[in-house]
Amino acid sequence: MDDVNFNFFLGAYASAVSRKLNDLRKNKIIHRIRAADYTVWKSNPSGIVNRLGWINAPAETLTQLSYIRSVLDPVIAEGYKNAVLLGMGGSSLAAYVFGKTCGTRKNYPALSVLDTTDPAAICKITGNLNLKKTLFLVSSKSGTTLETVLLFHYFYNLTLKKTGTQAGRNFIIITDPGSPLEEIAQRMRLRHVFLADPSIGGRFSALSFPGIVPAALAGVNVEGLLKNALAVAEKVKAPPSAGGLNSGSIGLGAALGTLAQKGRNKLTLLLPAAWKPFGGWLEQLLAESTGKEGRGILPIYDEPLQAANLYKNDRLFVIFYSKGKAASAKISALVDAGHPVITIGINNRLHLGGHMFCWEMATAVAGHILGINPFDQPDVETSKILTRRLIDLYREKKELPEEKPSLVTAACRVYGYTKAATPGGALRDFLEQATDYVCLHVYINQTPETDAALLKLRQAISKKYRLAVTIGHGPRYLHSTGQLHKGDAGRGFFIQITSCDRRDIAIPDRPGHSHSTLTFGTLKTAQAIGDRRALIDLGRKTIRFHLEKDIIANINALAGYIQRKN
Repeated sequence: MDDVNFNFFLGAYASAVSRKLNDLRKNKIIHRIRAADYTVWKSNPSGIVNRLGWINAPAETLTQLSYIRSVLDPVIAEGYKNAVLLGMGGSSLAAYVFGKTCGTRKNYPALSVLDTTDPAAICKITGNLNLKKTLFLVSSKSGTTLETVLLFHYFYNLTLKKTGTQAGRNFIIITDPGSPLEEIAQRMRLRHVFLADPSIGGRFSALSFPGIVPAALAGVNVEGLLKNALAVAEKVKAPPSAGGLNSGSIGLGAALGTLAQKGRNKLTLLLPAAWKPFGGWLEQLLAESTGKEGRGILPIYDEPLQAANLYKNDRLFVIFYSKGKAASAKISALVDAGHPVITIGINNRLHLGGHMFCWEMATAVAGHILGINPFDQPDVETSKILTRRLIDLYREKKELPEEKPSLVTAACRVYGYTKAATPGGALRDFLEQATDYVCLHVYINQTPETDAALLKLRQAISKKYRLAVTIGHGPRYLHSTGQLHKGDAGRGFFIQITSCDRRDIAIPDRPGHSHSTLTFGTLKTAQAIGDRRALIDLGRKTIRFHLEKDIIANINALAGYIQRKN
């Protein structure tokens, strides 16, 4: 893999990883993965044999480029100014990475991704669009993703008001054959349907239609991305040489799986600013693939680097660096403190394709080591089922059920057992019990100001308790880390932060019809309540802070309480 340079600084773990690597070679694991041998992971083929299309995705998608261009070239020629991808999880993250990292070419539609039910975020993007000159990509492999389908209803009706009966020309669907979205597209005469490969799961679909079509629409050199991925895939075919760990995907997978077994299961990703969006894609790939059956690798990204001695012995650091700019001082400090470190050189943005395939294969290898099926998501449906029940109840009674708060102040309502007299005290008492990791589940409008306040809270918790802390914005995280939160060993502590929406948006029950029985604000609230109930039902520790009025000040106040020395 001539565009990626792996270096492993594993210290006391090096011999164990080397032994595992030798076992992988002896058992021909890479060869068996490429041959679609389901017994690499489980004795039962269910949920595996129909999910291995990603192995050949670079080559297969390359053969589809002329078809993709034949559909998209007229869109560009017609002068569309914006392209908005409506999708969640694997149907949006790769497109977001390509768009942010590679950018939009001149004279191509500017690509943005909408993967939220937050009314303020939806209003903001709507206000920036000329709907007559906006193409919507509606991406859901199942064709049933709740957020995606309802966002389609909303934007179709808005576009219909602006364009009349020609609204269908502003919509392209990306979905699996036979899905409800395919039927809708045909019935409503939408512009086009890209039928995705049903043998590829969402989080492994970056190098197939869900990732490549949006990137091509933005003018990204998708041929270069795919050729780089294909070069990596071809190199993986060759048996890795004996000896060192620098063996691409198999060496990386051996390290991820072996170190997770030895308690180093907090995979801390450090990326240059230009590549930070890649961290979000890796987060979903690793968390949703490995977080099940009481096991899991927790990805941590966008976390400011701390002094090496502040980290517990549960971290594995992966440091991406631009060639010629290796952060040697950071690496040395971490290694000297006994932390395992892997460094990966990056250069050309088109090498994203190769990196994605490399990590997909490494994740499959790690899944083998952990003894899990990396291609299913058995616990994701839990929250979805509870959310749908809450929505049905709302439509019947015109209100959502609300639990009784354990503490009420002018600034905040706290839900979850506490004897504290203040929200800060409730948070402190909750965190005093935590021993493994903490997640902030945030259901508020995301802005630079709220991001800064949440970072302050994250750092305060991490520094005081020496715990890994992640931030997940709802409902986005439900399609990313939500599986791990419910499927791992159950030692996570979950802090949910909610607020009331200043304005709300009615969702049409059907596209092309105005009748509405649900709003995006109500949907977001139902998702928050549903996920918290799912966590509680699974025995996870969770507390909710519903913030009133000045959200940023209230988050800062919680951080300030944690920072106190008492």
